[in-house]
Amino acid sequence: MSSPTKKTPPAAAAADAAKPSHFIRQAIDHDLEQGTYAKRMWGGQPGDGPSHATGMPDPARIRTRFPPEPNGYLHIGHAKSIWLNFSLAQDYGGVCHLRFDDTNPEKEEQEYVDSIRETVRWLGWDHHYPDDPARPGVAQPHEYFASDYFDFMYRGAEYLIEAGHAYVDEQTPEQVRATRGDFSTPGTDSPFRDRPPAENLARFREMRDGRHADGAMVLRARIDMASPNINMRDPAIYRIKHATHHNTGDTWCIYPMYTYAHPIEDALEQITHSICTLEFEDQRPFYDWLLERLCEGGLLQSPPPRQYEFGRLNVGHVITSKRKLRQLVEEGHVNGWDDPRMPTLAGLRRRGYTPEALRLFAERSGVTKTGDAWTDYAALDAALRDTLDPVAPRAMAVLEPVKLVFENWAEIFGSEQYLEPCEAPVHPHHPEMGQRRFNLGREVWIERSDYEETPPKGFFRLFPGNKVRLKYGYVIECLGATQHEAGAVSTVRARLIPDTKSGTPGADSVKVKGVITWVGVADGQPAEVRLYDRLFTEEQPDAGGRDFLTVLNPNSLTTVQAIVEPSLAKAAPEDCFQFERHGFFVADRREHVAGEKLVFNRVTGLKDSWSK
Repeated sequence: MSSPTKKTPPAAAAADAAKPSHFIRQAIDHDLEQGTYAKRMWGGQPGDGPSHATGMPDPARIRTRFPPEPNGYLHIGHAKSIWLNFSLAQDYGGVCHLRFDDTNPEKEEQEYVDSIRETVRWLGWDHHYPDDPARPGVAQPHEYFASDYFDFMYRGAEYLIEAGHAYVDEQTPEQVRATRGDFSTPGTDSPFRDRPPAENLARFREMRDGRHADGAMVLRARIDMASPNINMRDPAIYRIKHATHHNTGDTWCIYPMYTYAHPIEDALEQITHSICTLEFEDQRPFYDWLLERLCEGGLLQSPPPRQYEFGRLNVGHVITSKRKLRQLVEEGHVNGWDDPRMPTLAGLRRRGYTPEALRLFAERSGVTKTGDAWTDYAALDAALRDTLDPVAPRAMAVLEPVKLVFENWAEIFGSEQYLEPCEAPVHPHHPEMGQRRFNLGREVWIERSDYEETPPKGFFRLFPGNKVRLKYGYVIECLGATQHEAGAVSTVRARLIPDTKSGTPGADSVKVKGVITWVGVADGQPAEVRLYDRLFTEEQPDAGGRDFLTVLNPNSLTTVQAIVEPSLAKAAPEDCFQFERHGFFVADRREHVAGEKLVFNRVTGLKDSWSK
């Protein structure tokens, strides 16, 4: 990421003008025009108000953040949030922080931290930025953990208690729920609501010191039990939880609630535009209330961050609930978090979806305030084709091989062992990518579906008496086939028509309607090819509380033993190809071994198959 300047260069301004606008861009533009955050200071790292006040004018024009909780693997919905936060920071000369929102010790694991970090890096986003006063011009990583702010969060809680804005409630969880009221009934004050600050502070410190059991009491903000927004009816901000934290160990036995921690994290990091999905819209009043109180107390710097909500990305035929995804993994319905059928970004990566495709997909989905819109999965495949087709090397593969034998091979070439060299472009539109080479021999592999004893109407491939072209090879005439006792075709017989090789003067001497792909028996490479389909048969698998396991697709994975052209023997894990006729495939990043064990996953076909 290039160093920002306070004034956008003309070229950058022109690029920004060309980008589709939306309400978040409009908010950022307004803040930059008004100088809302122009006087903001930055201390070189997250900190409270006084620590930033002694720093330098913030060189980042805006600050955004991507704050996942490390309680599972990122999924396709996160791709949009990642793209939105990082791209806005990039476009406006700012920085996006990667923050692990680890305030729930029972569900968070280091495995998820590592996966999130790797996924963001794989998507191509960078969170390095030169904004450390002690190291001018040197890009620094902006990766943070919410748990690193626990000390400040505790200090903020004590301030709220002392200022009369928080109290310790010793009601049972059931009593708290019963007195909260509903949309038509105001809440009822807790009997502990008016306890003096000194008593509340003493009780809170007892909670901190481990003198009370889980659930015995909570710290609540003191706001308004009659508020029409139920989230403002004295929400809990700290609870007792005797659990070991992946980062802080057993230092704490009280942990902040997400709604309390999140605005503080944003403020300590000097975030300007806190972008989240629509389900947090009702929490925005508390977000603002809390930061106003802490700014009043001089703990944080003004102006505080502002929260903006956008409609989440809902994709058909997938689920994104981490609990349900974990269930799929733990019950063995899929083979781990990165199973290519999973909507996790790790699974999509292994399936073969590229960072470029995911970024284009996110961008095309738009940024709106609509919360119930659904995006067809076919849109993801379209983005994949649009980004991969221009760059993916081509190759031939036979997925359901049956042998074809030329009965006149020796007659034409003088020996049954003779091999005729053939070649084809690596990419039809990029001659600079070179040529791929393979051999045509007496025996080749063809698709089983390319032969019909009695052809249906419109079938132009192999049947007795018909002529077709072997792509990049010769015109051949089908003579028939031999069959197994069970009736299945074992070998197709044909004769090769001489002087018809592709690229030679005689190539057009015989006109044919059909062209088929093939792989030579002599140099074809065996490969395991995994054909993936949608994981669920319904567009909204868990709609209306339905058990999503009842609509699992039993045919979501088909594995075939294929034969591929020799160029693919050198394919490295995660190399993507277009298998001619079949679609886009990727060498499996876990099990594929070049030259030893070839494993390819189908990403998508050449055409949309989601409407079938």
